[in-house]
Amino acid sequence: MKRFTVILSMLLLFLFAPAPQRAQAAEERYAAAVEADVWFYSSENENSRVFLLPATYYVKVISEGETFTRVEYLTDDGPYQKISGYCRTEDLLFVDYIPVRPYLKKEVTLSYTLPQTGGLGGGSFSTVEKTFVYYGHRYEDGVLYYYVLSGDTFDYIPAEKELEYEKNTDCLDYLAAKGVSGEAEGGQGGMNASTILVICVACAAAIAIAVLVIRGKHAPVAENHED
Repeated sequence: MKRFTVILSMLLLFLFAPAPQRAQAAEERYAAAVEADVWFYSSENENSRVFLLPATYYVKVISEGETFTRVEYLTDDGPYQKISGYCRTEDLLFVDYIPVRPYLKKEVTLSYTLPQTGGLGGGSFSTVEKTFVYYGHRYEDGVLYYYVLSGDTFDYIPAEKELEYEKNTDCLDYLAAKGVSGEAEGGQGGMNASTILVICVACAAAIAIAVLVIRGKHAPVAENHED
């Protein structure tokens, strides 16, 4: 009985011990912005909101923290440019696979009408079009803005409506397979897939060892006393 108690105690320690962190240099890790209200921050501060990430797309996890997770979004593949920042850990869905299409690669072309000032020319260039790389959006004082890149410059531009884009089927299929609907997990928001796997394996091991211990118990041997 004492041996069984020791084994069970060791298994419980293993079961409830913190899950080991993955070696970041050896394997990339991603997390999805399932909902449309996941902010990308420039620092670990609520006041440093930059833009709302496109729903169902991913960020690359650099280091997971209790409150904020350091992340990267997009890649250095012109005209796109990688940016580094933070997301709230509880807002992300940490996944155990590498997405085929992690980022929304989208360009937007906006038209600007130049003021008519009279003078020379026939007004052939009264309208100018410019193309930007789209990162996300935000509202400020009721006005919609896109957060965009032009060349090497990031800035906000006003927009009339939120951008329409194709949702990421990788994320949607993953949620459907897990029976999750619109609810992120990871960090403080729940257990990720790796943690669940560790618990299942530990439970199975506990049951198997318990069975072996019980089967291996021998009947008490009568002590021989010398007269």
